Amino acid sequence: MGRYVASERRDAVALVTIDNPPMNALSAALLEELEAELEELDTDDAVRAIVLRGAGDRAFVAGADIKEFPALRESASEGGSARGIQQVGRRMDAARTPFVAAIRGYCLGGGLELAMCCDVRICADDATLGQPEIKLGLIPGGGGTQRLPRLVGHGRAMFLNLTGDFVDAATAHAWGLVEKVVPAAELEDAALAVAGRIASQSPHAVAVLRELARTTRDLPLEEGLRREADGFVRCLRSEDGAEGVAAFIEKRPPEFTGR
Repeated sequence: MGRYVASERRDAVALVTIDNPPMNALSAALLEELEAELEELDTDDAVRAIVLRGAGDRAFVAGADIKEFPALRESASEGGSARGIQQVGRRMDAARTPFVAAIRGYCLGGGLELAMCCDVRICADDATLGQPEIKLGLIPGGGGTQRLPRLVGHGRAMFLNLTGDFVDAATAHAWGLVEKVVPAAELEDAALAVAGRIASQSPHAVAVLRELARTTRDLPLEEGLRREADGFVRCLRSEDGAEGVAAFIEKRPPEFTGR
């Protein structure tokens, strides 16, 4: 257990908690610790899904640690919080393990950028989401100008980024920013349930699917379809693919190994 990040196991699911009171702001040290923890979990074959949440009930993550910005400006460094969020996001993109965000309370700025790095976002009905960087004379620097339009479309992303306005959980769901909204008291169970269903699938097929989603997003349809067909064949030839088909024919639960 680190200073800012803790993880615990729930069967094949790892529950990772960001803990930096009062609002779980993303400092450079926290991001470094988070990246190291996710790296370790991703290399553990026993972990088949990761749930990411914020400690307490006030915030998933309320943003980057703005107190670090003056020093970042003075040094003109490229190693500040914005790049740190992008670096963590790239590591999550490249992981074999899928991520589920459990969002409660404020999910703003770098917090929303971190949530958007996850594959699935489960949201409490008390959540508030947004990219308020424009109000500081800044722009999102952890992926908010790139990941947000890919989820909600150009116009809605520009609205959020240009106004800095917040949206509630119901609006976030209607816009496609989150996949499910549940009562706040049920958030952890709901996120773990989704992660558990993902963890029960073939790790090999999950990894192939995540790779396709990442690498074909901006490709022409025909090229994407070609790569999808290649991925299907890879899965069909895998041990998990053979096991899944055999289990279906034999009317029994499959026993996937990730091979």
